Formats: sequence, C-alpha cells, structure tokens
Amino acid sequence: MKLGVLTVPLYSMPLEEALEYLSGLGVQMVELGGGCFPGNTHTLPYITGEKPVSELKALVEKYGMGISAIAAQGNQIHPDAEVAAKFQKEFEQAVYLASELGVDTVNVFSGCPGDGSNAKFPNWVTCPWPPDFLTLLEYQWNDVLIPYWQKTVEFGRKYGVTKFAFEMHPGFCVYNTETLLKLRAAVGPEIGANFDPSHLVWQGMDTVQAIKELGPAIFHFHAKDTRLDEANIKRIGVLDTKHYGDVAGRAWNFRSVGYGHDQFFWKEVVTALQTIGYDGTLSIEH
Repeated sequence: MKLGVLTVPLYSMPLEEALEYLSGLGVQMVELGGGCFPGNTHTLPYITGEKPVSELKALVEKYGMGISAIAAQGNQIHPDAEVAAKFQKEFEQAVYLASELGVDTVNVFSGCPGDGSNAKFPNWVTCPWPPDFLTLLEYQWNDVLIPYWQKTVEFGRKYGVTKFAFEMHPGFCVYNTETLLKLRAAVGPEIGANFDPSHLVWQGMDTVQAIKELGPAIFHFHAKDTRLDEANIKRIGVLDTKHYGDVAGRAWNFRSVGYGHDQFFWKEVVTALQTIGYDGTLSIEH
C-alpha cells in the first residue's frame, strides 16, 4: 500500500506548491479534486483546456508521485433539476479528466433523491416505519438510483473509468456495507467502496468486519478517524444534526488518524486491508 493525501485542504496553495510540500513529507500518491463537493481548484485549468492534461500528469510525476483517484463526490440525482445538472456536469468533467490521466477510479457518493418528481430536497430514510418510508425507498432505489448508476457505469466504460468508489456516507442512499453491496449486485462490479472508516464508526459498525465483508469491492481508502463522545451518546444518541463546530456538544466528531482511535485500531485496519488483498492507497482526508 502507498500513503496518499486528498489535496482539497491545500487549495490555498498553487498545485505545484502543494505537490512539492506533500512530496517533502514522503507522500506517494495524491487524490485530486475533480469537481462537485470537493471542488476543482487544482484541476480546473486542465478541465477547461487552458492547460494540457499531459502537463498535470508530468507535474505529479515530477515530484515522484502518482494519482490514486479523482474525487467528485456529489448528488447527481438531487431532486432539484438545476442542482442535479450542475453536479452531473462536474462529475462528467471529472470522468473525462480521469480518462485523460489514465486513472481508472473516480470517488463518488451514491446521491439521494427526494420523495418524488416534485421534491426540492433529498430525503434520506433512516427507519422503516411509518410504512411511507419503505414505499419511498422503493421509489428511490428502483426508479432513480439503480437506473442512474446503470447508465453511469456504461458512460464510465467508454472512458476507461471502471471503478466508481462510493464513500459510504450517511445522508445518501449508500451509507453502509449492506447498501453498497445491494447497489453493486444491481449494477455491476464497477460499483465499489471508497472505504472511509470515519462514517462507519459513528454508526456502530466494526471497521475490520466491514473491510472483510466488502473484500474486493474496496477500490480506494480514506484514512480518516472519528472520536465518539460516549457521554453525549448516552444523552442524545448518534443521530446528531448539530453543526460540526459544536465539538463539545456533539455525540461524535471527525478526527485525523490517531485522534479518534489508538494505534492498535489502525494496525488492525491495515492488517485487514492486507488480508483481503488491498494494495491501493491510504489517502489521508481532512
């Protein structure tokens, strides 16, 4: 495995300065923002054609690094057509960029629709009752989610993008191992995970068991941690909608590696990844 970094937090630096900085730290791979929520500050000149993509590839190689994936997590199935269209445009641009760079992996979210064609906001279902929610799930999965990704996988194949790595993120239809494997079974082997333990920890999942369950469906890995505040969990549970800035009041908070769990936890995670044959990048995401 190789050590990587998502370059999005370094958008205050020009790309070459960021690459030089990371190279000096011993980083071997970079995950570049290609649009949608991660933005495309570093890659926009190459997306628009202002600079040739070959120049971007050469720049990364100049500092002795490779590109693990293009990050384009968005919500292309957002019920607001205008919002969805913007996400879709940037997502497609990210796929084109990956293709020109020879990168076969694009990191994504599954997306989340609303409760029908006239909805304005996504509607994430977290329980099966009242029964309206099960009806809503059938609509979201069968009428929107599966058809979208079936079409998108075909689009990706045309450009050599054969790995859509889903960050299993609450708020979207794919948020745990079960929902990821459900979509993979419906769409195909191009659907896999951008495995980020931080989103699974607060849901009460066992990271090592989740890695073993997904096995070859893990395409990419985000090195990111979560700290559970047990006192607050006992008081309010884990479905916490308070702003991330309210660290003291929240049930859980995102943390960099080692500030949520100890070294033994992370050794077990890396061991599990090795056990299933994962030999990709551990991409630090802040």
